[in-house]
Amino acid sequence: MLGILSAGIAPGLAILSYFYLKDEYESEPVAFVFRAFVYGALLVFPIMFIQYVLEVENLVQSEIIHAFFSTSLLEEFFKWFILIYTVYQHIEFDEPYDGIVYGAAVSLGFATAENIFYLLGNGLEYAMGRALLPVSSHALFGVIMGYYLGKAKFNQTSKAKWFIFSLLLPFLLHGIYDFILLSLENWVIYMFPFMIFLWWLGLRKAKHARTLNSQHRIEVNKGFPF
Repeated sequence: MLGILSAGIAPGLAILSYFYLKDEYESEPVAFVFRAFVYGALLVFPIMFIQYVLEVENLVQSEIIHAFFSTSLLEEFFKWFILIYTVYQHIEFDEPYDGIVYGAAVSLGFATAENIFYLLGNGLEYAMGRALLPVSSHALFGVIMGYYLGKAKFNQTSKAKWFIFSLLLPFLLHGIYDFILLSLENWVIYMFPFMIFLWWLGLRKAKHARTLNSQHRIEVNKGFPF
């Protein structure tokens, strides 16, 4: 049991630590980041219940609907809602890069809880594959979501556009990820380049968010010259 819990938790904490430590200026309070992580973990229960009902009632009858709606849209909407409701207006969300930290925290909380349940049901031998695919992909969906929420909060124009992007892009990427797993016979051939692209995109958004942080600090300092 201890081994499964360790293997289930370690990948999420490692990836979250990476994005947390990339904050070059003012690190977010660990307690608030952990709270976002816990909120994400708690999302597993309502989402699992809804997915169970959809399956039992046989409401999802095609793989593309399963990939994009009963999995991707459901999970990304709940994570997006939690970020909007608990983090977006909070005083600690005071720089663009903070969206990436909190987006990753919520997503990795969800992925970690899901990972633990999966390993409890299927065994420790799946730990490496789970770390490389579901856990890291959820982290990157959260990074992309948080990046656009940071753009929405600190951009005086096009707020609605960035809000839409913050849900739409993770939804589409997550849907493609699930569709590859569910529908394609030689899914590894397609998943490998997709994951490379996903990491490239997530790291690029994180780098751009740090640039936005620098610009934001310059603007703030102009307003307070002393």
